[in-house]
Amino acid sequence: MRRLFSYRLTLLGLLGLLLSIGAERVPGGQLALAPLVALTVPLWLALVALLALGWALRGRRVALLPLAALALAWPQVQRGLPLHWAGLVAARPGGGPLAAGPGPAPARSLRLLSANVRIFNVYAQLRKADPTAPARALAWLAASPADVLCLQEFYQEPAGTRSADGDLFRVADKLGPAVGRQVFISKSLTNSAGAQFGLAIFSRRPIVGRGEIAFGRLSQNHAMWVDVAGPGPHDTVRIFNAHLQSMSLDEGDIVAAGSSKAGLRRKGRGLLARFVRGAAARAWQADTLLARIQRSPYPVLLAGDLNDVPYSYAYDRLAGSLQNAWATVGFGPGNTYHGRLPPLLRIDQQFAGPAWQVLACRIHTEIPYSDHFPIEALYQLR
Repeated sequence: MRRLFSYRLTLLGLLGLLLSIGAERVPGGQLALAPLVALTVPLWLALVALLALGWALRGRRVALLPLAALALAWPQVQRGLPLHWAGLVAARPGGGPLAAGPGPAPARSLRLLSANVRIFNVYAQLRKADPTAPARALAWLAASPADVLCLQEFYQEPAGTRSADGDLFRVADKLGPAVGRQVFISKSLTNSAGAQFGLAIFSRRPIVGRGEIAFGRLSQNHAMWVDVAGPGPHDTVRIFNAHLQSMSLDEGDIVAAGSSKAGLRRKGRGLLARFVRGAAARAWQADTLLARIQRSPYPVLLAGDLNDVPYSYAYDRLAGSLQNAWATVGFGPGNTYHGRLPPLLRIDQQFAGPAWQVLACRIHTEIPYSDHFPIEALYQLR
């Protein structure tokens, strides 16, 4: 009887893994439950691994079935838990190819830093815990050795803006000409005081082309791109900066839903509906973005806040054509979000087209000024 149960559990594990991986290929707008099923991929992977171990310890040949499934699903493992030993070195401050300090960069290489800066904590409630966070974040970005910065939830106060903070948020100047970078700001909103919100790219290499990608009406969730000269003397590359639809999940509601049955009944249905709507929006936004990427005449890099985990339709679509930097060279789950939502969320990403080799990738967990950690990667044209 116990053996029969074990066989059935094995079949259930294999079927669940197959269905959950298949759900990654289904846009949320076509099947509302698909994004939720896709989120279970790590659970099915863990179950199949335990089943393989259990059958192997009992000396049963049936262990070959879950082992074969794990081998075939290894790219799925690497999405959420890459195990590249070189990533351990690059993850340390001052370690690996991303070490700050003297020394020539590899030939035809480009260093890209991306970050959701959470409007630099301009509002008092955002910098209540650390009033110095805006100035420290800007100083860190200004000193970055990266060739290109891609920033989401960007905020700045141009000259002439009425502000109680003086020139603290004169960001375009501080991260741009003052430190030798060219600037392209894609504004989604300018408020009554003249302050600007949107996306921004800062480049030490000359910007020779630029554009915006609106997902319908231009809003905070959109994309932008620049063509930059280099990294080689005759190279031009296109860099996309994107911010996809938010998960729309209030942290307080999630905490309430997880704290009691009453909280789950009160908040659970609304959270589920918002998640499904957000997943559907991100699906078509990812399709739109990928179509533009595939039309690029130049080698492509993509950075941004996808607001989606590696087990999702948006990630799957982009990873089908591009290399994910962390999955290619990183080590560990690589969480980029450090708010009150569940831990180990990697929702900020960098991708590279096939013309690039990913040399190193690092998540700056030591930089806590936003609710997202910055990602830095080094790429080399093949």
